[in-house]
Amino acid sequence: MIEESGNKRKTMAEKRQLFIEMRAQNFDVIRLSTYRTACKLRFVQKRCNLHLVDIWNMIEAFRDNGLNTLDHTTEISVSRLETVISSVYYQLNKRLPSTHQISVEQSISLLLNFMIAAYDSEGRGKLTVFSVKAMLATMCGGKMLDKLRYVFSQMSDSNGLMIFSKFDQFLKEVLKLPTAVFEGPSFGYTEHSVRTCFPQQKKIMLNMFLDTMMADPPPQCLVWLPLMHRLAHVENVFHPVECSYCRCESMMGFRYRCQQCHNYQLCQNCFWRGHASGPHSNQHQMKEHSSWKSPAKKLSHAISKSLGCVPTREPPHPVFPEQPEKPLDLANIVPPRPLANMNDTMVSHLSSGVPTPTKRLQYSQDIPSHLADEHALIASYVARLQHCARVLDSPSRLDEEHRLIARYAARLAAEAGNVTQIMALEEEEEKEETRPPTDLSFNFDANKQQRQLIAELENKNREILQEIQRLRLEHEQASQPTPEKAQQNPTLLAELRLLRQRKDELEQRMSALQESRRELMVQLEGLMKLLKEEEQKQAAQATGSPHTSPTHGGGRPMPMPVRSASAGSTPTHCPQDPLSGVGGDMQEAFAQAEEGAEEEEKKMQSGKERG
Repeated sequence: MIEESGNKRKTMAEKRQLFIEMRAQNFDVIRLSTYRTACKLRFVQKRCNLHLVDIWNMIEAFRDNGLNTLDHTTEISVSRLETVISSVYYQLNKRLPSTHQISVEQSISLLLNFMIAAYDSEGRGKLTVFSVKAMLATMCGGKMLDKLRYVFSQMSDSNGLMIFSKFDQFLKEVLKLPTAVFEGPSFGYTEHSVRTCFPQQKKIMLNMFLDTMMADPPPQCLVWLPLMHRLAHVENVFHPVECSYCRCESMMGFRYRCQQCHNYQLCQNCFWRGHASGPHSNQHQMKEHSSWKSPAKKLSHAISKSLGCVPTREPPHPVFPEQPEKPLDLANIVPPRPLANMNDTMVSHLSSGVPTPTKRLQYSQDIPSHLADEHALIASYVARLQHCARVLDSPSRLDEEHRLIARYAARLAAEAGNVTQIMALEEEEEKEETRPPTDLSFNFDANKQQRQLIAELENKNREILQEIQRLRLEHEQASQPTPEKAQQNPTLLAELRLLRQRKDELEQRMSALQESRRELMVQLEGLMKLLKEEEQKQAAQATGSPHTSPTHGGGRPMPMPVRSASAGSTPTHCPQDPLSGVGGDMQEAFAQAEEGAEEEEKKMQSGKERG
């Protein structure tokens, strides 16, 4: 009995650990609710290591666990949610160098307990798929633009129009995050939240959605979301300016400048807590700065602005096509990986309905099976190319060929070092597809060259996999030194130093491989767009209609942001221009330059007196 009560207390302590640590940070002393909410959610994001996972890795985890095939209203159990979170963190540790590995078990426990507390307050043990997607997409790292694009894709129909009922459901789910950190009175969900964001009689497309969500100021109920991203960007920004209240010689993070008091500046801690000194008052309007410029740069900018040499501001985001792209159906080429391969215990639990403990995912690279799968895919691709001329009359040839190319390119993109070879192969395939029927007699030579190129790619793949395996073995050997033997033999000390140096070089090389993989994915995305355009061109030629390039809704004017890259107004005050025209900017810059000159003169005089 005593043992059971002790286990219960331990379980409750684990569930409340994140909230106890958050209270210890004393965020409640921040007087502005917007900053208070953003700081709390940023703390949760960093404590759960979600800032290391971008939105693309999160989408990949959703697909690996089959969430993309489920309806938004489908409920999943806590054990399956734990599987999704586990896959996120195990894949994260694979991408991180060995010196920056995270504690996977602790991260899973913290995030799982936070999500249950936020989205399962009734203790039903189930969460909807949309709740999981909305929470993880909001709290993960990455650009806010990419997050909003993914969120819009979950709320729009096939024509690219936003469904208001789904946006209302999104607000319900995402506003549970401020409520979970005890900021529900300021940013809780209300029935009028949707109306404050968009008028319901309008048709909301992607660009209008992005304009509204990334405007300055954003919708009131979501004003904490862009602030949380700005907090992440300025955490390591240094300002060589003295705080007028705490007299700290420099600042980190945001810097706030009073628009009424001359040269009165506060660090973020003093401003958030409402500190003031001298003639300054908390009622004065403050300007938020996320970077620092020297007086000389301010003077040159003011002169350029007065002469009209300052370039116009770029729009906050690029203009995207209004019509959504239709995804390629690749199911007839390579079937999706069954979920049972990832977690047999979870599938048996879902099928039987009996609650059993969920096993942790064990991730390992099975190189022989991977090569066999790769070679089988290449063989099917070569066979399809060999029979290209015989199936020319089939109306579905182009669709199948494009699907096969897409699947093959996606599989090759999983390897880190094949950028040049893959792009060369794709260019050859595009040339092969766009040839007129009169050139099909030369297909034999082209197919022979492509088979040779594929064989070279196979050999390159094997070499890369062997190199990766060798690098991992060297990593393991370098991370397990023998200090007892090193103390006995001085030569072992020198070898140990060389091993550590080699380990650092290998980590840099692994980082370069990861970076090349990301660049490869970007290039493949552009290649897929070219393939789609070629498909449209072939279809237009087949029907006899003239080819017209698709027009995008890029003609409408884009709203200009109020907040610049280095300064912005606080969300609690109404924005207004503190300076009357260009002359004010130049006067302020000249005044700061004169102050710097006076300080230099004082230093020179004091040096003379000492001499």
